[in-house]
Amino acid sequence: MSSNGQTSGASNNARALISNAAAGAAAGAIAATFVCPLDVIKTRLQVHGLPPAHKGSVIITSLQNIVRNEGVRGMYRGLSPTILALLPNWAVYFTVYEQLKGLLRSQDGSNELTTIRNVVAAAGAGGATAISTNPLWVVKTRLQLIG
Repeated sequence: MSSNGQTSGASNNARALISNAAAGAAAGAIAATFVCPLDVIKTRLQVHGLPPAHKGSVIITSLQNIVRNEGVRGMYRGLSPTILALLPNWAVYFTVYEQLKGLLRSQDGSNELTTIRNVVAAAGAGGATAISTNPLWVVKTRLQLIG
């Protein structure tokens, strides 16, 4: 293969890595924005337990309490660090997952991965993601508890 072919292949590979990372980061940011109020409630319920004398839905009561005491911004407490954590979180996950799938696929020459190999790729990507982004999740959780 000529050096132009090698350069083109490396360029396509880099482009694919960047595309996977960007797609994962964008998907994570959008999802985090939509579920942030529920994440704030979940985190507070895990730490503080059920609110006293709640009537009806715990979720509705919690949302009402947050809006009453902290305003609408209170529902999005911790969103900035969540997004800052999700960008590398999903970028790492998607990138490592695709790379592992490529490594596992190339070993047997087939284009399809077995279920076990998909699980191995997903587990490897999940492990890499957890190790690299755990400190960011600690900051996010602490910020959500303020209020």
